[in-house]
Amino acid sequence: MEKITEAPSKYRHLEKMPVQELLQNINNEDKTVPLAVEKAIPQIGSLIEAIVGKMKEGGRLFYIGAGTSGRLGVLDASECPPTFGVPDDWVIGLIAGGDTAIRKAVEFAEDSETQAWEDLQQHYIDHQDVVIGIAASGTTPYVVHGLKTCQENNIITGCITCNINAPISAYADHPIEVVVGPEFVTGSTRMKAGTAQKLVLNMISTSVMIQLGRVLDNKMVDMHLSNSKLVDRGTKILMNALEINYEDAQQQLLRHGSVRKAMEAYHNT
Repeated sequence: MEKITEAPSKYRHLEKMPVQELLQNINNEDKTVPLAVEKAIPQIGSLIEAIVGKMKEGGRLFYIGAGTSGRLGVLDASECPPTFGVPDDWVIGLIAGGDTAIRKAVEFAEDSETQAWEDLQQHYIDHQDVVIGIAASGTTPYVVHGLKTCQENNIITGCITCNINAPISAYADHPIEVVVGPEFVTGSTRMKAGTAQKLVLNMISTSVMIQLGRVLDNKMVDMHLSNSKLVDRGTKILMNALEINYEDAQQQLLRHGSVRKAMEAYHNT
């Protein structure tokens, strides 16, 4: 299989480029990423519909990946509870090598053909759940064999990769291939490929949560009030929605613990 993600950069002698030229060239490459993602919107939409259907029945969403891909999955999963007020086990990110690998590479962890399924079993995965494998190359054994075993156990699978007809796609019911081309630094898939994966993950988790009713109008009405900035944001949402002053809005927010609960209580009085 020819890996576009490993193709030589179209730029040469990077070490001789002035800083401004480096930045301009990197930025020029980055501009192409959203256009590549746009081409995959139909496939992304199909996967989202499958996820929403399963989660409405009580299922969960899992991400599995290694290296940068795994970290992006963990990042997206970890942002769902504070942003949308959902339980920690609605969206779960698993990375080859475990939590240690989030900060430091764990040698050869991604080469295991059994570890992904073992990691998923720790969470009692079943046919109600959906598993998305994330791998820029589409060849990572941890992810490929994780999805293969999921399919063998009648679990819906999806993937996010940056190569055409990647091995991972063969085991994805809903494959998403975002072809961003060679990286600025040859093979450095934390760059364009990583950006593409992050954009797709944003689309998936945000759209799923909206479909599940975790956004009202365009507001995060279930967000966790975990710092002063978010308390202020929630207060201002209530001010506008209920047409009350800042002090009263903040009092209502802190009393009820979320924008949604404060709004419901206000309308029920």
